[in-house]
Amino acid sequence: MPRPAKRVLLIGFDAVVLAGAVWVSYSLRYSAPFVPTPAQWLLIAAAPLVAIPIFIRHGLYRAVIRYLPERAIWTMLQAMTLAAMAWVAVVFVTEMAGNGIVPRSVPFFYWMIGLLFIAGSRFAAKQFIWAPRDDQLKSGQILIYGAGEAGSQLAMALRSQGRRLIAGFLDDSRALQGRDVAGLRVYSPDYLPQLIANFGIQEVILSMPSVTSAQRQRIVADLTRHPIKIRTLPHIADLLAGKYLVNQIREIDIDELLGRSSVPADAELLGEMIRGRSILVTGAGGSIGSELCRLVVRWSPQRLVLLEQNEFALYNIHRELIEQTDAEIVPVLASVTDEAAVRRALNCARIDVLFHAAAHKHVPLVEANALEGMRNNVFGSLCITRAAFEAGVEQFVLISSDKAVRPTNVMGATKRWAELIMRHYAGLAEAAGTGQRFCAVRFGNVLGSNGSVVPLFREQIAKGGPVTLTDPAMTRYFMSIHEAAELIVQAGALSDGGDVFLLEMGAPVKISDLARNMIQLAGQTVRDGDNPGGSIEIVTVGSRPGEKMFEELFYDASSAHPTRHPKILRATLRNGAHEVPDALEALQAAIKRGDEAAARTELFGRITETAPIRMIA
Repeated sequence: MPRPAKRVLLIGFDAVVLAGAVWVSYSLRYSAPFVPTPAQWLLIAAAPLVAIPIFIRHGLYRAVIRYLPERAIWTMLQAMTLAAMAWVAVVFVTEMAGNGIVPRSVPFFYWMIGLLFIAGSRFAAKQFIWAPRDDQLKSGQILIYGAGEAGSQLAMALRSQGRRLIAGFLDDSRALQGRDVAGLRVYSPDYLPQLIANFGIQEVILSMPSVTSAQRQRIVADLTRHPIKIRTLPHIADLLAGKYLVNQIREIDIDELLGRSSVPADAELLGEMIRGRSILVTGAGGSIGSELCRLVVRWSPQRLVLLEQNEFALYNIHRELIEQTDAEIVPVLASVTDEAAVRRALNCARIDVLFHAAAHKHVPLVEANALEGMRNNVFGSLCITRAAFEAGVEQFVLISSDKAVRPTNVMGATKRWAELIMRHYAGLAEAAGTGQRFCAVRFGNVLGSNGSVVPLFREQIAKGGPVTLTDPAMTRYFMSIHEAAELIVQAGALSDGGDVFLLEMGAPVKISDLARNMIQLAGQTVRDGDNPGGSIEIVTVGSRPGEKMFEELFYDASSAHPTRHPKILRATLRNGAHEVPDALEALQAAIKRGDEAAARTELFGRITETAPIRMIA
């Protein structure tokens, strides 16, 4: 029915029940069915005539019964009280006119019965006409963790959508436990196992947008012990920034379980590095490169040049960025190994700052295609670094890896070579007094980056498993991609020339623990000897070629010293980078001959023998 027709029907219903309430009031007073006189018929008709305008004024006909909140009972109480008082005024006028006397208990009975009929009919309709559907019951009930203002708003939003049933709230506050908020009971988190067993809880939504990171990590860690899916409201900063609405729920990020305490970015460092300057990012379509580009455009550069060899990746990041900024965005489709294209990009745009993120980084693929990995990662870095030096680029930042420390695979060794090349040109810039600053930033795995383990695990979990591990004891360092981009830019601003910056990665994480957490966050359980009925199995497949059991950020931890940023450490390479050109000639000759064995010998042997492998304060 259209809304106006529904309102007319509801007004008609209220008129009938109010008149009936007066008749029932008289019947209760006389303890017998009431037969009204003509004057009393007028009093009965007067009840809805004076009440309906009051109800309209209080908005009783604006509310949609399906979404009627519990607090509407107070509005109905006020409206019915005013309606009863108005009817008493009519009764008083009638008595003054000599048309009989109304017993004093009748107005009280009328108020009580009228409130019961008016409020009860609406909530009964909401409860029975719009009762939960079978699909709602089958999808399982949910709990909201956090009974504050955001939680109550979320509960009302979810109920208005009518898709899922809400069993109640969880909250750590003893003052709220056992009470009702927004018509839902508040439980202690300790009671969660019983709620899962009794109500079939399948999901918990975290509604604590202002909670600290440490508290969130503790709560999420506790929840992952149960066979439930966990989702969350966005952080309060994202809500205030307008990125999300209060009822927009997102998946839990796996980095919320890593125990890392994020440090706000230093606005002075970011602004110094980016604002009003001409920036070039190599590998701009990759995971790290694209996040760097997104960060750069937020800080008002004069120009941003995107150097990328993958056409589709370049198209995507260029299309995304031109919608976010008025700065000039220049897409350049080229490889870092194409020296002519690199020089054109640098000279035409007059680059001030260059971030070198382009690299082949997937360890098994680079191991299987060693010559191409060396050509791209080593000689591509040589090409872009040399061109940046000759073009007078003021600041050059190489994105390196923890795999460059005592490398056991081709990818790590090529990153180590890139560091040595950077150091070589930093020495040339220092000797020539150009004022150019070359540095490298070394960090571990980035969550969600292309080729990382997190998207692989997520895909395997979505397919129902199994989740594959190379070794249960293997550990890795992890950080979020957004934090990595911010720290890269800030490290560049701290450079004096020739530095290797080490990003503080927190404690290393066992890959097996990461897999278990991701399975539990998806609402699944691990199938193993202790839980043979679990839903997803974790299978060990053995280490791949070139993989290390653990990664390191330092050759010598004592040589790393703090900077003004608490998450960035500085280490300096020992002089000796003058040997790099000779070593590169031998490596390039082996690659041109297609002699992989000789190329591997040059790749690993030189970085082991040369002095620059060591780090001193």
